[in-house]
Amino acid sequence: MGKKVIVIGAGVAGLAAAIRLQHDGYQVEIYEKESLPGGKMNRIETGGYKFDLGPTIVMMPELYREIFELCGRNPDDYIPMERLDPMYRVYYSDIPEEPFDISSDLVELAKTIERISEEDMEGFFLYLNEIYKRFMVAKNSIIQRPFRKSRDFYNVAMLKKALKLKTLDTADHFMSKYIKNERLKQMISFQTLYIGISPFKSPSFYTMIPMLQFLYGVWFIKGGMYTMAQSMEKLFKELGGTILYNKSVQEICIQNRKATGIIVDGQNVSADFVVCNADFPYAMKNLVKDHTAKGKYTDKKIDKMKYSCSCFLLYLGMNRKYEEIEHVHHFIFNEDLRKNLHDIFAGNKLTNASFYVYIASKMDASLTPDGKDGLYILMPVSNLATAKYPWNEETIREYRSYILNTLKKIRGFEHIDQEIVTETCITPLDFESKFNAYNGATFGLMPVLAQSNHMRPQSKAKDCEQLYFTGSSTHPGAGVPIVLLSARITAQELIHDDQGIVYDYSGK
Repeated sequence: MGKKVIVIGAGVAGLAAAIRLQHDGYQVEIYEKESLPGGKMNRIETGGYKFDLGPTIVMMPELYREIFELCGRNPDDYIPMERLDPMYRVYYSDIPEEPFDISSDLVELAKTIERISEEDMEGFFLYLNEIYKRFMVAKNSIIQRPFRKSRDFYNVAMLKKALKLKTLDTADHFMSKYIKNERLKQMISFQTLYIGISPFKSPSFYTMIPMLQFLYGVWFIKGGMYTMAQSMEKLFKELGGTILYNKSVQEICIQNRKATGIIVDGQNVSADFVVCNADFPYAMKNLVKDHTAKGKYTDKKIDKMKYSCSCFLLYLGMNRKYEEIEHVHHFIFNEDLRKNLHDIFAGNKLTNASFYVYIASKMDASLTPDGKDGLYILMPVSNLATAKYPWNEETIREYRSYILNTLKKIRGFEHIDQEIVTETCITPLDFESKFNAYNGATFGLMPVLAQSNHMRPQSKAKDCEQLYFTGSSTHPGAGVPIVLLSARITAQELIHDDQGIVYDYSGK
């Protein structure tokens, strides 16, 4: 029997790391505080309606498939996917009667770009060309590898590559070099919010997110995103792994700067290695109680770090099908996006906001009762540390009213407030309590330059042996494909340490 690894948390990265280690011969046990797998990739069920709880947009499907292919499985048997075209529909709140369908077919996309702003067509393709070059540098040299030591980044070869990313530019400023039309710029740069940061603060290389959609498409997994979580759980169990649900870990046991196991339900459970998928800031504050093992991540340091935005979500079971609404993904932009984003990150209560609507039942009718649709609505909001207003019934009521009144201006949603039969919501308070997201920050640590790449928490604990971290607050960052990479890095780091393999990345 192989060495024992305990994984704290059955989120996406925890499951993926556990699968990789179990496949490699380790005896892996996952301890999960909730009753279902997936973490924020969970499911809400109410009145016969099934909703993905968190992530909904499938990008870079090869990374989803990789975990199954690694274990000799056919991904289509676990996560059957279908490409969406158009990928999504964009509405602008001042012209709701003129939506734009966004395709990953470059011919169709070009027609849409011309319709929005013909004079920006050349600039759009120049943007794609430039960001693609930066993406290839990041993909091949940065986001798929760890940074254990300073010289892993601060060496001539790596610095030459890093300079090509031109990290000092913001996403908005970078886009403004190529695109002048505000609507088109909004449609592209807004997507840095997928990882919880404003395009006015985000390093410019995060504009690779929309580029990945434009060039490689958006996909839908049958059953919704929760199918991915269920399928990873299934694969892990097939490999012989163990998951224990409703088990809230109180502490990571550390002796002589080595992780030796965990305390759960007051009991000490020993292991050769510990992999922590709990949100890194929460874990360092609450689970790592040995002050030496915390290293630089003291409670004071954790409090001072910058955190992503949070989200307010509505899950609405409706009394009919929305035949007039044709697509799965919809973005509704407020015309004053700059003020909207300023208010989110300044902590102001939102009076005009952009939001997102997901109708998974358009692709899979089994997710709702016959003849009905379910609406998932997400609005980015301030995290709990930033918000200058309380999350109470009044705030929920105001945000709900704003969203529904905005949707009523869109053809097909005119009577939406009268068509709701079931309703659930999630606020930043829920992200904090249910998922241990520090400050309710949905995407973890904000990926500002000072918290990216080698300056982001790494997979291998720097001040404690046999302890590893994975998930959105660790390198390389947030978003499902990226946390899958985080899991790959974490598993590789643990295996290399166990086997005494030392990699020197300097000069490579």
